[in-house]
Amino acid sequence: MRTALRRATVYFDPRVHRALRLRAAETDQSISELINDAVSLSLQEDAEDVAAFEERAQEPNTRFRDAVRDMRRRGRL
Repeated sequence: MRTALRRATVYFDPRVHRALRLRAAETDQSISELINDAVSLSLQEDAEDVAAFEERAQEPNTRFRDAVRDMRRRGRL
């Protein structure tokens, strides 16, 4: 069962709107489909970033000065 779609008004820069219209015509998709796909992808990337931050939250912090000293000691700088 498909969820009911919601309507929203979005204002685009004329150049962006033209590019969307051209892409929609090239891909045989509607502008709404293109926007939904782009927003979904962006939200998915954000969720992945949050998950990565949460996963690494318990890692110890290293001060920049200490990291540089360690790199010099190991001949990396």
